[in-house]
Amino acid sequence: MRKILSLFLCSWMAVWVFAYDTLRINNPATWTVSELSKYSGQTMVFATPMYVVSNNGGYYVSPRRIFTPTNIAYPSECSYYSSLNKNGKVYISGISGYHRTGEMIYNMVAKISSSSLTFKSGDWKGNSRADLQANVPSVDIRGEHTLLVCAMNLEYYLTDFSSYHDRGPRSLAEHQKQRTKISKALAKINADIYGFVEVQKGDGALKEIADDLTKNTGRNFTYVKGTDAVSGTYTKSGYVYCTDVVETASALQGIDAIVKDRKMMMVFMEKATMERFIFSLNHFKAKSGGTSTDCQGAYNEERVQEANAVVTKYNKFKNAIKEENILVMGDLNAYAYEDPIEVFRDAHFIDLHNAFYAKQSYSYTYNNEAGYLDHALCDSSMYQQVTGMAVYHINSDELDKYTYESGDTTMFRCSDHDPVLVGLKLRPNPTTEVGINAMKIYYGSDIIEVSNAARFSEESYIRIYSVDGHLMQEQKLDHPIYPTEDDTDIQYVDSPLHSGVYIVEIYRYDADGKGRVKHFKIIVP
Repeated sequence: MRKILSLFLCSWMAVWVFAYDTLRINNPATWTVSELSKYSGQTMVFATPMYVVSNNGGYYVSPRRIFTPTNIAYPSECSYYSSLNKNGKVYISGISGYHRTGEMIYNMVAKISSSSLTFKSGDWKGNSRADLQANVPSVDIRGEHTLLVCAMNLEYYLTDFSSYHDRGPRSLAEHQKQRTKISKALAKINADIYGFVEVQKGDGALKEIADDLTKNTGRNFTYVKGTDAVSGTYTKSGYVYCTDVVETASALQGIDAIVKDRKMMMVFMEKATMERFIFSLNHFKAKSGGTSTDCQGAYNEERVQEANAVVTKYNKFKNAIKEENILVMGDLNAYAYEDPIEVFRDAHFIDLHNAFYAKQSYSYTYNNEAGYLDHALCDSSMYQQVTGMAVYHINSDELDKYTYESGDTTMFRCSDHDPVLVGLKLRPNPTTEVGINAMKIYYGSDIIEVSNAARFSEESYIRIYSVDGHLMQEQKLDHPIYPTEDDTDIQYVDSPLHSGVYIVEIYRYDADGKGRVKHFKIIVP
C-alpha cells in the first residue's frame, strides 16, 4: 500500500510540476515587452505562438513578425511603428541549434523576468530549411498555372573581376561558390521566365546562368542579349527564359531614367497559347547615401521619377504593340506604402503581395525588420490571369554567415533578397463575372451594406484589420457570386473579435473592370 501511495504521489507531483499557468496575448499587434513585468519570476505556457524575429547574436521573439514601418503603414506613421518595433520583441536565452527568423514556437514554456525569457520547451513549426527544401511555395492559389515567372536580386553576380569595386565575389574561386548556391536555388524553382537584377553588365553572366539552368533542369534556356561591354563596376538587369515554353515577341525596351541598364520591358509569348504579356523588370536607385525623416531612405524622389518613367513607358509601349497585359517585377528599393509604389497604385496597378497576403508578405529583412522591396504589380487585365504569387524565403531569413564566402554550399542565403514567384494562365479577353449592385455583410447582429459593389469574382476577398493594421481575419470569396433577385447577401462567418474598432477591407471589381478596394469601420461592443 505504501509503495502504491508513493507511486501515486510521484505521478501527481510530475503532473503538478508541468501544469504551468497560461499566458495569453490579447493583441499581438501592439504587444510590448513591458507586459511581461507582471509575470516576472513565473514559468508559463504561452498560448500565443511566438515568432523568432532576430537570431543574430542571440534570439529575440515576439508574438508578431516585426515589419518595416513603411511596409505596413504610410510614411507619416513611421515614428509610431518604429517605436512599436523597438519595444515589441524580447530576448530569450536557452534556445539551442540554428533557427531562422520567421520560425514560430507554439506552446512555448519559458521562465519570465521583467525584460527577458528563458526557454524551456516548445513546438517549432514552419519556415525551417527542411520545410523550404521540401517544397517551393505554391502559386496555384486561383487555379493551375501554365507559366511560372521568377524575379530575383542576385546580390552582385559577377563573372569578371578586373574592375572589382568592393561588392560581390572578389575572385573566380569566390564566384564559383556563389554560382553553385544560386544554381541550386534557380533549378529548384524551375521557372519558365526569370528576371534578374544585380547581374554583371554584358552577356557573360546571363549566359552562364542560362547554361546552368539548361544543365540542371533538362530544359533549354537562353537569355535576352544586351549591348554593354563587360564591367565589374556596374550591374544591370536581364532576362533568362525557357525556349521550350516561351519566346520573345518584341525588341528590348530600355528605360534609362536616373540609372541606366536597370529598367526594361520585353514582350514574351507563350508558345502553347500564342498569348503575350509585357514583362517589366526593374532595379530602382538604392536607399543608401543619405538620411530620411520618414523611413523612406535617401533618393526617394529619384525613385518616384523612376516609377513615373516606367508607367509612362508602359502607356506608350502598350499602344504601339497593342498589348495591355503587364507584369512589373524587380527590386524597386521601396516598401509597400512608400511614394514610388503609390505611383503604381495611382496608375491602377495591383500589388500582388497585398492582394494575396495582405500585410504579411516580405522578401527582405533589414535590421531584423521584414518587408518587400521586391515587387510584383500588374494591370487589372493581367490580374485576371494571375493564378497566384509567392515569396520563396530561402534568403531573407538566413544569417549572413551562410553566404558563399563562408563555404556553405546549400541554396540558402545565395542572395540577400528572396525570389518572388508569379503563376500565370494566359488567355484571351479575360473578364470578371457580373454580380450584384450592392452587398450586405452580416457581422453578429449588425448589417453593413456596401454600395457600388458591382463585380465579384474569384480574387475578391474580405479582410478585417485592427486599427493599427494587423490582419485579424480574412475570407476569400473563392467562387463567383451568382445572386438571384432575393439573394443579394453575403454572410461573413468567422471567429469573434474582441471589443474594439476594426477596419473592413473589401477587394472587388467595379463595372468598369478596374480593381477597387473599399474600406469602412466597424465597432464591436
